[in-house]
Amino acid sequence: MIYTAHYQSPLGDILIASKENKLIGLWIQGQKYYLANQKEEMRENDKEEILVKTKKWLDQYFNHEKPNINQLIVNPIGNEFRQAVWKILCQIPYGEVITYKEIAKEIAKQRGITKMSAQAVGGAVGHNPISIIIPCHRVVGTNGSLTGYAGGIDKKVFLLQHEQVNLRNLFIPQKGTAR
Repeated sequence: MIYTAHYQSPLGDILIASKENKLIGLWIQGQKYYLANQKEEMRENDKEEILVKTKKWLDQYFNHEKPNINQLIVNPIGNEFRQAVWKILCQIPYGEVITYKEIAKEIAKQRGITKMSAQAVGGAVGHNPISIIIPCHRVVGTNGSLTGYAGGIDKKVFLLQHEQVNLRNLFIPQKGTAR
């Protein structure tokens, strides 16, 4: 059984999901891959412990209190490659960004290979089922492009501004996956 709760944020309605008292999903209303791969029965339950903790975490985040991901038990569902990428995302500090290329280099290093596709990394980042908390919004293109956010480029910009990221060298591409 998957339990869900809704959270009203500055970005709009957010759906939070848990299974076995672990956070498995956080989706901004209307985002790409909303409820992706969730086929189990779902039931609203505002009293589920992890969902209550997640709402408090989000309150702290939106109040600029910089909560730590380790305050929550997260269990995103995905294959080994995606799990490795999401683990790296969890290490990106609040208010900082990293590139898809840098993540690809780290994955290659972990796997003992010479090269990893930044596009493959982008696919894993885009399928992150726990938005905001696993901070996929902190990933940018090597050239500074604000591309590839499943929640929409406007929400990515909002989250980066919220974290006071210096956007001076970042830009919204005219073409691509940002829109």
